[in-house]
Amino acid sequence: MLAADLLHLERDITRLLEAGVDLLHLDIMDAHFVPNLSFGPDLVRALHLGFPQAVLDVHLMMTHPEDYVASFQAAGAGFLTVHAEIGDKVSAILRDIRARGMKAGISLKPGTPVEALQPLLPLVDLVLIMTVEPGFGGQAMIVQALDKAVWLRQRGFMGIISVDGGVMVENAQLCLQAGANQLVMGTALFKADDPAQRIAAIRRMVTA
Repeated sequence: MLAADLLHLERDITRLLEAGVDLLHLDIMDAHFVPNLSFGPDLVRALHLGFPQAVLDVHLMMTHPEDYVASFQAAGAGFLTVHAEIGDKVSAILRDIRARGMKAGISLKPGTPVEALQPLLPLVDLVLIMTVEPGFGGQAMIVQALDKAVWLRQRGFMGIISVDGGVMVENAQLCLQAGANQLVMGTALFKADDPAQRIAAIRRMVTA
């Protein structure tokens, strides 16, 4: 959603839903955990009310996400993802997310070793692998970060592996081959002349 035209948000979302996207991914930034400030629960609520058919995948790039779990649940989040880098409180936050009926996700910055996830995997439905430094859209993918997806699949993780950062049709096959089964695309879809064509191209990779 960072790549959408905020003055024409309804138009842009409608266009992508009609093109066949599976969910809407929202990056919630607190200007502390990452050097940017973005959306909050009010936008999630507005999207839930305006597009009730859309699954809302909410990524909390926040130092204190525990203070907002209830707010995003009430707003209509379907998935709620927090970062492994925030410390020992992560396990309790993940349990709280699941207890409130949402799917729980854990995310890693590119420089964080994937081994940090080992004790958290039983608590999550989704692992979000950042393939750029979080905070701003439009960056080129750090391809080496995809090795984390390989590590997770080799150790039997059967949940969703999502890749976020510089994902395009041109590198989607690399993500899928590594074990990802969810791709977050911002600029590559919102700025596309024909987003449906790009979505169809990636789906052909999945079924090939």
